[in-house]
Amino acid sequence: MTLNKHKLDGIPQIAAKTLPSQEFDGLLGDAGYTKIGSASAKGNRIKIWWSHSTFRRIEAIYSPDGAIAITAYHVDL
Repeated sequence: MTLNKHKLDGIPQIAAKTLPSQEFDGLLGDAGYTKIGSASAKGNRIKIWWSHSTFRRIEAIYSPDGAIAITAYHVDL
């Protein structure tokens, strides 16, 4: 529950610790990010990777049901 701990390229700083996935996905989509893959994550959570033509790739972790975005951060390629 650390969504507010990381600055993500292309979007305003998120003040909330978590966000509904529709809201979070909308922020990334509006900034030009696209989903490029997903996998299981620790604690039965969901990991989704987001790509952008100029910004760094993002790895986001969601609740087990995918309804809540818990954290997101940039990852090196």
